[in-house]
Amino acid sequence: MKKIIQLLLAALLIALLGACAEQTSEEAEEAPKKETTPELKKDPEPPYQALEPSEDAVPLKERLSKEELTNMPKQELALGGNPKRSVPVGETLAKGMEDKSNGPLKDYRLVAYYGTPQSENMGILGTMEPEKFMKELKEQAQAYSDADPDRPAIPTIELITTMAQRDPGPEGTYVSKLPDEMIEEYVKLAEKHDALVILDIQLGTDTVMNQVKSIEKWLKHPNVHLAIDTEFQVDEGEVPGENLGQVDGEEIQKAVEYLSKLTEKNNLPDKFVLVHQFTEHVLTNKEAIQPTDNVEVALNFDGWGSSIDKMALYKKYVRDTPSQYGGFKVFYDKDQPVMTPEEVVKLDPSPAIVNYQ
Repeated sequence: MKKIIQLLLAALLIALLGACAEQTSEEAEEAPKKETTPELKKDPEPPYQALEPSEDAVPLKERLSKEELTNMPKQELALGGNPKRSVPVGETLAKGMEDKSNGPLKDYRLVAYYGTPQSENMGILGTMEPEKFMKELKEQAQAYSDADPDRPAIPTIELITTMAQRDPGPEGTYVSKLPDEMIEEYVKLAEKHDALVILDIQLGTDTVMNQVKSIEKWLKHPNVHLAIDTEFQVDEGEVPGENLGQVDGEEIQKAVEYLSKLTEKNNLPDKFVLVHQFTEHVLTNKEAIQPTDNVEVALNFDGWGSSIDKMALYKKYVRDTPSQYGGFKVFYDKDQPVMTPEEVVKLDPSPAIVNYQ
């Protein structure tokens, strides 16, 4: 009898355990599943360091008169027009434009030295050894951080990567390419000094995209950006330097979009494209050049000569027919007089990039 009771108790215990297991299973099915949130992709760290303004630097807006705050410089009005500023003094983003990127032009000003180590006649870069070059570049950039402390300056190297020439060369494109080891030297120099590099392409009879693709491996570096020298793209049968070239804005836009995809695919910090223009003829269909969410664009006025003429033409090509940002080139040996950082930052709009040749 005792054995029968033990068997009945065991059967009851097994039944109870089965019911509990079934209930637990049902509860597990009914319980809402925890949603897993995918990790957000972090923005890459900026590969540069802006130069802090000096302790005694006074904000631009506090130094200027009421008239200077309201109106653009008189020299900029040499060709006529409305004297009122299009954007507040010191503002680099052109009127009506926006910047959805996290690129360096958004909060900083770039101060660049232009040239190639292969020529002393093409800019200051070719006139001195790399470390001395960086020392002087930083001194010039510091002057801009002090002139407008609200927008600290980033030292920047603008390196001519393909240089236009009068000889067709082995590929028949009328350009000579800077050896890889020289490009690498200046990319590493910039990395060492928390600076940026702009690789400048002069096109000859080649296309914008051929030249951009030829430097793609360098554009994958976090601190490397792109500049296009429009005046040097000539037609077949023409020679750079003898014939004035021109580039269609649609060709530049292809490069902007290509760089945008390259940046996204390789999870790079946002980049920019700098477009050089010194006269109307060299850049057509300008309105086709548009920024993307991760590539900024800037139009650089790079004519030389009288400072009054330069300021007036900056108004014509940058202020009155704006791209996203403006740039302004200063020639140490050809400008009369050489404009000071204070004079440059007061332009309307204030240049986001100032390059020296």
